[in-house]
Amino acid sequence: MEAKLNALKARLLEVNDLGSANAVLGWDQATYMPPGGAEARARQMSTLARLTHEKFTDAAVGHLLDDLRPYADSLPADSDDAALIRVTWRDYQRFVRVPSDFVAETANHTGLTYDVWTRARPANDFESVRPLLEKTLDLSRRFSGFFPGYEHLADPHIDLSDEGMKASTVRALFGELRNALVPLVQAITSQPPVDNSAVLQRYPEAEQLAFGLSVIRDYGYDFERGRQDKTHHPFMTKFSLGDVRITTRVQENDLTDALFSTLHEAGHAMYEQGIRRDYEGTPLADGTSAGVHESQSRLWENIVGRSRPFWEHYFPKLQAAFPQQLGDVSLETFYRAINKVQRSLIRTDADEVTYNLHVMLRFDLELDLLDGKLEMRHLPDAWHDRYRSDLGITAPDDRDGVLQDVHWYGGTIGGAFQGDTLGNILSAQFYDAATQAHPAIKDEIGQGKFDTLHGWLRENVYQHGRKYTASELVERTTGGPMRIEPYIAYLRMKYGELYNV
Repeated sequence: MEAKLNALKARLLEVNDLGSANAVLGWDQATYMPPGGAEARARQMSTLARLTHEKFTDAAVGHLLDDLRPYADSLPADSDDAALIRVTWRDYQRFVRVPSDFVAETANHTGLTYDVWTRARPANDFESVRPLLEKTLDLSRRFSGFFPGYEHLADPHIDLSDEGMKASTVRALFGELRNALVPLVQAITSQPPVDNSAVLQRYPEAEQLAFGLSVIRDYGYDFERGRQDKTHHPFMTKFSLGDVRITTRVQENDLTDALFSTLHEAGHAMYEQGIRRDYEGTPLADGTSAGVHESQSRLWENIVGRSRPFWEHYFPKLQAAFPQQLGDVSLETFYRAINKVQRSLIRTDADEVTYNLHVMLRFDLELDLLDGKLEMRHLPDAWHDRYRSDLGITAPDDRDGVLQDVHWYGGTIGGAFQGDTLGNILSAQFYDAATQAHPAIKDEIGQGKFDTLHGWLRENVYQHGRKYTASELVERTTGGPMRIEPYIAYLRMKYGELYNV
């Protein structure tokens, strides 16, 4: 059994290396690649995607897993080897259903679509990318067809991102959350708007980037195993546990875009950097779900990075970096500005109270597209209609409407967004557990110290990678299943104080 387990690990390492090489190409495509390389890059990424899939779904891997599964059952429940066999078996059973030619076709198509999107959005030209998006929808439906027996076409996509979840369970959770959020949004937005002009002055790019990097260095992001670059839509990517990179984008007339994108992506990256190094090259060396991953980005971006104690420490440093813009601005004015609640157009810039409404409408649009209830040519209008009904505003164009998010243009349709809201819910639940274990964390944040919080997360969440499912991890770490109460309590306490509601 030991020899067979080693043979499986050797094959998995090759699969990992091919996937990591493809990730390097994807990172370069989104950061430094010249426009002329788009067609060849899509082909190259398609080739690597096909080879990775063929290597992983080879019958020899299946035979090794068949032989090893009884061995895994004989090991202690908490065994790393048992977890590796179990997780690899789940992945194998999923991906062996999908033809390698389909994987290659999808990778080539999404590579080309992403390139067109990078030009279509600034040009406000949805029509130029619509035919490609229609093919994306077809590919997404075809992918679902490889998994008969699901309730909804979106379910295989959702399960791939957040194992065990499906459209019906997400809808129920979103309904419960919406009922709690809408009255809070209405109570706050009925008041006179907060003045956030302090963050909307001119802030030079270099100084913005330097300040953000100084903060995430304090957080614990390891620059010996990572770096930051600029891109169209911020993301985190990993080539190995020793090379976990982040990206951001900068608006010189808005201090918050680059800063909170940096904090957000650093949260993702610290999760990956915290995974046990002996999991390298195996399926265990990843975050366990989209929701848990987003919980870390939202925790560090919002619960920590938008908190009053955090800015009691960092605002004087920010004033020193931007004396002309912030020298005469009070801490309270700045704190209220970065936590302004408003009905806004852009998901990534949305405040904590309205953010999930952006996610919910995207989730609903995905389901309608997959169901055939919504035609792609009507998607921009449907988008504007939902923003009008859900948030009471309408974008002046498609650039800040249906073209704003990269997800459908660089991937498939289905399961792309629910993880953001699951992450918001879990961020509060994990933070509550951490502060119950270490009550001094809140005071330490006010001193610019994050070792205790980072250490608790590394010990209880990060190091395990995919050893446990998301539901198992939440149960182990917080003592119960995922629930919305800690998140709603957090929002009500913070924003109740800010807005006296």
